[in-house]
Amino acid sequence: MTINSIASHFKYYFLFVGILLSANVKSHAQITVSSLSELMPYLDDDNVEVKLKPGTYSITANDVANGLYTREVKMKNTSKILLLFEGNNSTYDFSGVTLNIDTKVLQAFGKYQIHELRIIGNNNILKNLTMVDVGSVHDAPTRRAVNIVMDGKHNLVEGFNVTTKGSFPYGYGDAFGKGGKVVIPHRKHSACLIRGESNHLKNSNFIHKSYGHCIFMQGANNPKIEGCNVVGEVRKTDDMLAETSGPAFDANFMTVWGYKLPKGYMLSTGEAGIRAYNAGETIIDGKEIKRGTSNPTIINNTIKFMRTGVTIAHATGKKYVEGCKAIACENGFSLGSGTAINCSADCAYGPVYSTTYEKDKNYNANITIIPPTVPYCNGSGSVAYIGGSEHNITFTASKEVLHEGLAIKVGGDKNNIRLKNGNFPHQNDFKAHNFELNNQTPFPVVLSNKSQGVKVKSLGQVTDLGTGNKIEKLTK
Repeated sequence: MTINSIASHFKYYFLFVGILLSANVKSHAQITVSSLSELMPYLDDDNVEVKLKPGTYSITANDVANGLYTREVKMKNTSKILLLFEGNNSTYDFSGVTLNIDTKVLQAFGKYQIHELRIIGNNNILKNLTMVDVGSVHDAPTRRAVNIVMDGKHNLVEGFNVTTKGSFPYGYGDAFGKGGKVVIPHRKHSACLIRGESNHLKNSNFIHKSYGHCIFMQGANNPKIEGCNVVGEVRKTDDMLAETSGPAFDANFMTVWGYKLPKGYMLSTGEAGIRAYNAGETIIDGKEIKRGTSNPTIINNTIKFMRTGVTIAHATGKKYVEGCKAIACENGFSLGSGTAINCSADCAYGPVYSTTYEKDKNYNANITIIPPTVPYCNGSGSVAYIGGSEHNITFTASKEVLHEGLAIKVGGDKNNIRLKNGNFPHQNDFKAHNFELNNQTPFPVVLSNKSQGVKVKSLGQVTDLGTGNKIEKLTK
């Protein structure tokens, strides 16, 4: 082969490689679309980068009636979906975009559950979308609804701003029912459901004005919730009892717990800020899977005005919570087992930590009790409630937080609004044994007659009604 022929071969080789590289660059170039109708064809594509032009877009009940949003995923519980992301390895940039969804859309499909946005593909990135439910907080779905659902695997939702509205009944929390047994039939609307494998919710903000969970997990393995802010709403039971009309009035304020709504408590109008379930279904690579939640990681989130801050007692595997803050929630943290480090909460409306079941064990926590930014309305009288065994729990205080009538309770009666008159006995009056409590706050500690073998170091006064407990008085 001559030198000229070798050079010619190399020329065509490099030209061919250049064409391939050029095609590859072109396939990954960002595509800009200027309407939802232009966006829709790309939602099932692989390996695309799509940007929706900044602006305000709307989805109305008329749009649904005209057949513009007819996606569905057929599983055990078939759902109707407004925006369904089915592709893989794609990025969707919604920077500067506000999507207004009329709450009337929640009834527009009939008796189906509604998912406003859902991902079932893998390795996708959705970022910087503002989603707003526009309408009345009382515009409930015909069945139930969720703003965001994450299935598939290794998907990331980042930088979202979500306002959730539309549920029934609204304004009472779970006082009149939340599951199968109800006094007032309910139609919930939650904000974000994480399922699938290794899905990640990051740096997103939620304004939650709905009866339902804000962020919750079902059928999720290795989910991660990071850097999110949740703000719900709360009401005094005294204000609920003052109503002269409405569903609670019509029920004579008789709760699902078997007694009339008591005064002196504060209830969230929603449910949990961050919650995990031990059952659920998800879809990965087109296959439906039924399972619980395992190995959740919850980092640097702030939850305000919700029924609980972080409750992941029903998850399995490694449960890790770090740098989270619960403000003015009915309950701060409940892990069952696992680790919570560098977390903080106030006890304005309820305990900073509460044991879920008597069998809970190996809960390792470091929680700072912070001064409340709202007036106290803690009907339970609990700074914390600890039952179970083999824990290692440390409470510190950021500054003077002592408030008369509140105590750290070890075993015994929770005095929770849901557990009065013997209701749900399996969730109350726990034994507490063989763990360590380090109370570096001035709050008093009450060791109930159900406590045994508990080692307590405390700045606050300790009342010991148990057996075999060891108490060490700390000094400042």
